[in-house]
Amino acid sequence: MKKIFWVLLPTFIIILQSSTLSAQNGCQYNLATGEWTNPDGGPCTNTIITAVPFLRIVPEARAGAMGDVGIAVTPDANAMHFNTSNLAFADKNIGIAATYTPWLRSLGLTDVYMAYLSAYGKIGDKGDQAVAGSIRYFSLGKISFTNENGEGVGEGRPNEFELALAYSRKLSEHFSIGIGAKLIYSNLAAGQKVDDIDIKAGITGAADISMTFSKPIKLGGMTGKSTTGLAITNIGPKITYTNSVNKDYIPTNFGLGTALELDIDDFNSLTFALDMNKLMVPTPPFYRNENGELVDHDGNSIDANGDEVLDYKQQGLVSAMFKSFGDAPGGFSEEMKEFMISIGAEYWYDKQFAVRAGYYWEHKTKGNRRYFTVGLGLKYSVFGLNFSYLVPTSNQRNPLDNTLRFTLLFDIEGGNDEL
Repeated sequence: MKKIFWVLLPTFIIILQSSTLSAQNGCQYNLATGEWTNPDGGPCTNTIITAVPFLRIVPEARAGAMGDVGIAVTPDANAMHFNTSNLAFADKNIGIAATYTPWLRSLGLTDVYMAYLSAYGKIGDKGDQAVAGSIRYFSLGKISFTNENGEGVGEGRPNEFELALAYSRKLSEHFSIGIGAKLIYSNLAAGQKVDDIDIKAGITGAADISMTFSKPIKLGGMTGKSTTGLAITNIGPKITYTNSVNKDYIPTNFGLGTALELDIDDFNSLTFALDMNKLMVPTPPFYRNENGELVDHDGNSIDANGDEVLDYKQQGLVSAMFKSFGDAPGGFSEEMKEFMISIGAEYWYDKQFAVRAGYYWEHKTKGNRRYFTVGLGLKYSVFGLNFSYLVPTSNQRNPLDNTLRFTLLFDIEGGNDEL
């Protein structure tokens, strides 16, 4: 399983050596233009880097078939990942979901995967409240670790998990709020060393806050509902894998989503959804002033106190979150490039068979993830089954290339329509 080591190695380097006072993104300074560019002369790639990125992996097949939308669509138990407040509008009293997602199957690996189990229950006399919980487990398989000389230094089974609890409540007929708390554990290479630095498991906590507005509508003789959701997830302190004070941000995320659901007739229904997400994490600075010094977008040194830890990584939690909307070295235009767009559509026939499709877009200087998604859904009584498949549309490889993932759902006690 040495392939996995090379997958993880860049992560270790970023975590342990990101305090170096040089460009963090491979960009080059062009003396003729006074700008940073990629080696090929194109716009500078300045991807935002966080620890524990597995927290942002969409864990279920329905959203995975709809371009990763999920903030405002009809909720099931998997709303735990996207928007906990939406669970207050769930049609069922109890919901349970389990998902298995193979990872890096295109490399021929069979022991790398993510498993996700979530459940919710409606409470209160009016059924206007919900409690929920979820467990996410990410296994990186068996790894043979080697040093810089290619010599074996032992084996391990890296893994990460998230344990989350949430509560949601309607404040009015059409408006709800939600809060959540989670424990995050990341063991990538505990017991190993990089440059004589001991690596340990990283542990931290985080919180989610969200709100949803959902209202019935009529459109062209059709009935349905319009839903808008706002969720800020993974709000928590930085994490470290060593004893260093140089800690890394976790992927705090701002998400805004809207969905329009229409019942065409008694047998046919359609849903259209749009999500926009942005990491509320500082953008790495890469600007060089007229003296050739690396500075931030305000012209200040990126290591003003000389402690070899970049200043943008020493911001407080709240300060970093708010400043993330205005700290991109490229100004407003670069900030807009940091938004990730998901669009999805879902068609149901007789509330038993669903066809889904979607598209996910990310700017080429911020990761360049772009892919189409397709999938199917089946429902019979209290049992449901969802499938999704990802089709990449850029030269950026995706760990889910050529991979079929599936979700099992159980809706208990009464039933309206969707999974």
